[in-house]
Amino acid sequence: MNQPYIKQEKIRFQHIDYAGIVFYPRFLEMLNGIVEDWFEEELGRPFSKMHETNGIPTVDLKVQFKKAARLGETLTKKLWVKKMGDSSLLCGFKFEDENGKTCLEGEVTLVNVKIAEDRHTISAETFSEEMKQKIAKFVIEF
Repeated sequence: MNQPYIKQEKIRFQHIDYAGIVFYPRFLEMLNGIVEDWFEEELGRPFSKMHETNGIPTVDLKVQFKKAARLGETLTKKLWVKKMGDSSLLCGFKFEDENGKTCLEGEVTLVNVKIAEDRHTISAETFSEEMKQKIAKFVIEF
């Protein structure tokens, strides 16, 4: 059975607002961080190399904020693939606190794109068969 990609992240001062809880845009930065780590560590496509000619932009994002996360806590971030298209991925994600309570969950749609040499034209590009095989390890159907 396939498993989600999992990373932990400690809530730091840089993440919080005056109330001492994670400021909501920081959650989205954390989401981008787990996507970036997944691409590098599991799919072999580090953003530092990929973005020379390709990209994987977010084209749709659905987020539900369930519970505040506070300074000093450690979140467990989970990412999985709900649906894989020829050039797109619908991923589910969930961030949980140290007690397993959900702080944030949702879906993000990513599209594999090719960037023209002039950097002005961007178009969807089909995932390679090798990449599809790597991604398939993270497909979880509910």
